[in-house]
Amino acid sequence: MSGGKYGSLIKQARKLENQNPDQAKASTDRVVNLSIKVSISLRRHWVSEAKRQGTSLTAVIIDALTEQFGQPDT
Repeated sequence: MSGGKYGSLIKQARKLENQNPDQAKASTDRVVNLSIKVSISLRRHWVSEAKRQGTSLTAVIIDALTEQFGQPDT
């Protein structure tokens, strides 16, 4: 028996977990990494503040870049 008793349930949960509603429009685009170099103290501060506010650095960065530069015309 492949996947065990709960295999299909786990597979479905992982599929739902990997969906990002914020990127619904960009679902046809590939997702790639964007990296910047910052001091470790800034990174620790920003990560802890993001967690405290219930968000992620990724969400904050995407919001800031979208506000600054907008979305591409497609």
